[in-house]
Amino acid sequence: MSLYSRKNPFPAPLLVNRKLTLEGSEKDTRHYEFSLEGSGLAYEVGDSLGVLPANDPALVQDILDALGCSGEESVPGNDGAPKRLREALLRDYQITQPSKQFIQAVAERAGDAGLFLREMLDPLRKADLEKYLWGMEYIDFLQAHHSIGFTPGEFVKLLRKLQPRLYSIASSQKAFPEQVHLTVATVVYQSHGRQRKGVASTYLAQRAEKGTPVFIHSAKGFRLPEDGDVSIIMIGPGTGVAPFRAYLQDRKASGAKGRNWLFFGEQRSACDFLYRDELEAMRAAGVLNRLDTAFSRDQAHKIYVQHRMAEAGPELWKWLEEGAHLFVCGDAERMAKDVDAQLLEIVRKEGGKTPEGANEYVENLKKQKRYKRDVY
Repeated sequence: MSLYSRKNPFPAPLLVNRKLTLEGSEKDTRHYEFSLEGSGLAYEVGDSLGVLPANDPALVQDILDALGCSGEESVPGNDGAPKRLREALLRDYQITQPSKQFIQAVAERAGDAGLFLREMLDPLRKADLEKYLWGMEYIDFLQAHHSIGFTPGEFVKLLRKLQPRLYSIASSQKAFPEQVHLTVATVVYQSHGRQRKGVASTYLAQRAEKGTPVFIHSAKGFRLPEDGDVSIIMIGPGTGVAPFRAYLQDRKASGAKGRNWLFFGEQRSACDFLYRDELEAMRAAGVLNRLDTAFSRDQAHKIYVQHRMAEAGPELWKWLEEGAHLFVCGDAERMAKDVDAQLLEIVRKEGGKTPEGANEYVENLKKQKRYKRDVY
């Protein structure tokens, strides 16, 4: 049993920070390897790694400047104990997306300038407020409303606690006993004239080195079938490929006899094919029995993983009828919904079922724990 947990994370040394996307890509997706040596931490494939990031020091400085503070002021940390303001903003509090309490405080204190915000806070205008706040951070309001003058104590009271981020583990401990790997897309974008950075993804890309605080988050609902003879179908576009890299490593190490089929999608084959060499080597070695890829921007019309599923409909149905388990990992908003709809269509068409019958079949897959999703 490890001494380390969510409440007492392990300071994991970062061994590898490698860019997976190549020149010409619009993305910066990276492969990370952390040492777990001496931690006693154990994980199963399908689990997630919790990462406790630190905020961007440059953004912290901008907030201190906007507040007119040196950073040496004493404030309560997120555990209630006194801390220097700079340290609290770096490690204790979420300083990007503004809390509702902060927006309300600005609206109340800003006089005439806060009228627009006060109107937007009407519960009936929730959608309008969300649209207005997209891509805005605390710093935008602090710079726009200098006259308010929050004290350090008042400001931190309006902040939420900085939360850990969970990432699907991209390695098997059977293959890497003292390591844990991640596949993370670095989030950077422009909005309202400022560059915005994903808190954890840019922390990993730019500042994680000596000891990144980590813990294991068990995900019992996304485990491989206990019987290694059972076939699996994996659908993981983009960074959704992470747990399936782990699955393939695990099945290779354990000598599992079940067949393995992966659907992977990204923008461009030449620069966005994550883990291409590894996947092609596993394909050549017979560990990966089938690999279907969808590169949306390699042709005039967009092709996604659900289109490859449709093309492989008869074979996919055959695998399901033979007892295969189906796994989906990645974007919940669009991809997972499109994959779900395509699965229903394949079951309806290939199984000769009514829409109701197809729905019942897919629901049964879920009840039998043969259709599992890790979507975010």
